Amino acid sequence: MGKPLMIQPEDDNRIESLKEKTGARSKVDVVRAALTLLEEDVKRSERVKRWERAAKVVGKSGLDVLKEFQTKERFKSLP
Repeated sequence: MGKPLMIQPEDDNRIESLKEKTGARSKVDVVRAALTLLEEDVKRSERVKRWERAAKVVGKSGLDVLKEFQTKERFKSLP
């Protein structure tokens, strides 16, 4: 059996408007589509946070490597 859900009249109007604009078969389809988009947004935010943490971890060593490549001595061994 379904779970009861209280929808405010303003939200109901928004759902109905989106249903018409998207051609969804039902209001539930609109809500499911919105949940899917929200889940994708949350996953993307979590992925960006992981990238930021990883960048901080390798950031210092990456700068050290970059400094090694920015020396004039590296050109001395070239023909």
